[in-house]
Amino acid sequence: MAPLSWRHHTLLQALLSRGPLSERDFHAVFAALSGKNPATHQQLFSDTLLKINKDLAYLQFELRACINQYDGMVYYGVVNNIADEESKLGTKYSVPQIAFYKGLLEAIVQEAGNDGSITSIDALNVRLDNQVIIVDGSQDSQSRLPTSVTNFSLTQKEKTLDELIRDRWLSYTSTGKIGLGTRSFLDLRSWFRGNDIPSCMVCNEACIKASSCPNDECNVRIHEYCQRKKFSQRKASRGCPGCGTEWPRQDGEAGGDDYVNEPGEDEAPSANHSSRKRRKQVKAELVEENNKAGPSTAVPRSRTLRSTKAEAVEAAQQASSAGASQATRTSKRRKK
Repeated sequence: MAPLSWRHHTLLQALLSRGPLSERDFHAVFAALSGKNPATHQQLFSDTLLKINKDLAYLQFELRACINQYDGMVYYGVVNNIADEESKLGTKYSVPQIAFYKGLLEAIVQEAGNDGSITSIDALNVRLDNQVIIVDGSQDSQSRLPTSVTNFSLTQKEKTLDELIRDRWLSYTSTGKIGLGTRSFLDLRSWFRGNDIPSCMVCNEACIKASSCPNDECNVRIHEYCQRKKFSQRKASRGCPGCGTEWPRQDGEAGGDDYVNEPGEDEAPSANHSSRKRRKQVKAELVEENNKAGPSTAVPRSRTLRSTKAEAVEAAQQASSAGASQATRTSKRRKK
């Protein structure tokens, strides 16, 4: 098997140094490295990720994509395939901090309203004693819990909560509650399946934040973004896949639209402009990172200079054209 190229290394370096990246940012990094847009070169994009994962498999790591169930956005990250939470959190967190995270995780996924979040007060009231396993299982095991667990104070919980949110294991939702973070969605896929978390009827992924069938006797759940996709077509039936009960519309959901969240023609220019601007920004960041990393992963300087020079010429031509057009319109107004 051919070794990974500098492009593969730089993709991995971007994910490891910046943490999980949104699909938009990860695609921009890929486009800056390859000169190809992943949206129009899907096979090249898929082959690149497959090549990286074949080499990462030896270390039991994987480059994976997930959907953040609170905002419906796709994220990419490098994850640990070992199943236990302790190895996923690594050695950065202490035993009581890991126990606190596990307690928060259980409280969030068991939230009765399908909102996938808990209040800050409920988070700070999570108990740690039932999250630490004593090996011999004797009756007095609770009395032999580590003092670091039994003496874990409210102040320590607050600091740990802030740290877990900063590291994106947890997050603040749009309503100000505590929910799972992007790294939890990336890393804990096997944990969700192993703990019988209900799955979405459409995508078969665990439902942390989802809508339930209005029929109380039906257990079907569907993510909000999967609901928009499933019911977006004008003639699509809104019947529940399980019992046939009509599925209620979400707040702000348009009725009878053939395509949901599709940009109009008048939005295309600004979107393209934003994409070009973002690609230039990513190129600059990658050049800076590679210069710091040393010659092994550096982008060839000659290619970077040629690309930058070409973009500068293109920008100057656009500016000149815009100036000439403005001058013509001004002249016409004066004649009138």
